[in-house]
Amino acid sequence: MRAIITGVGHFVPDRKLTNNDLKQLVETNDEWIISRTGIKERRILEKDKGVSYMAVKAAEMVIEQRNISAAELDLIIVATSTPDIMLSATAAIVQKELKATNCWGFDLNAACAGFVYALSVASQFIENGKHKKVMVIGADKMSAMIDYEDRNTCILFGDGAGAALLEPSNDDNLGIEDFILHLDGSGNKYLNIAAGGSLLPASHKTVDKRMHYVYQDGKTVFKRAVIGMADVTTKIMKKNKLTNNDIKLLIPHQANLRIIDAVAKKLGFNQDKVFINLDKYGNTTAATIPLAMSEAYRKGMMNKGDRIILSTFGAGFAWGSLLLKWAID
Repeated sequence: MRAIITGVGHFVPDRKLTNNDLKQLVETNDEWIISRTGIKERRILEKDKGVSYMAVKAAEMVIEQRNISAAELDLIIVATSTPDIMLSATAAIVQKELKATNCWGFDLNAACAGFVYALSVASQFIENGKHKKVMVIGADKMSAMIDYEDRNTCILFGDGAGAALLEPSNDDNLGIEDFILHLDGSGNKYLNIAAGGSLLPASHKTVDKRMHYVYQDGKTVFKRAVIGMADVTTKIMKKNKLTNNDIKLLIPHQANLRIIDAVAKKLGFNQDKVFINLDKYGNTTAATIPLAMSEAYRKGMMNKGDRIILSTFGAGFAWGSLLLKWAID
């Protein structure tokens, strides 16, 4: 049994935060941001809405596209680093709002690598015959975790969600063919949110020290991301005896255009084989790859039978690549 993607969807908020808007908040400008990141604008969700709102919207697009009922879902996995609340899981909130009355679910936190991790996990439930319909959602409301007085991080992140439905197929020529995932906990100190968990619960001290915002050592993360994504993508192609000519599209994590360009150069991929949309959305963390995949499909960039590689890198450090053959007409 092969797990195939039968539907994709995405959601981004209406509000745009442009580089010129950020110029009013920190010492920066449009040219500086574009030259270093490739980002022109990002989307920001309303303060009274949680990440579950976007996750539900993305899942609803998939359900409508697939023309099924949410009651047919067996499992919902939500990849997110920005849950609505600490307890319960965002997946439970999504399940309630979708009225997916016959499924169970859970959250998975692997930061920017979350969606690829979750897709890999979901595929196992399909391939072993346990489930027939698994909804995988990558969603993050990064604006709730960003210090808009820190120009090193506030220019990078935005809010969004993407989703994919996995179902079984007997066609060995379609679906998820392979994945390679990695984790290196020594990277935790370079990219994290220090407070808010059981180690450092919220207190006057943690709030005063601004410890509930994203911290990133940009130079270290940049270097490790380029090496990690390029190496694991090369590894998955070699393992499956594939060359660049066999790959229709590389969908990388959308963190920084310079990272994407460096990875593509190491892999020898031409620009027309690499999907990029971070100029419009910035880094939406676990949402970047499903959002990009949904947009690429709707732009007609992927046809049934095309080989696609998803490649990602995030906090942890967590990284990996997933190889699939597109199954949607």
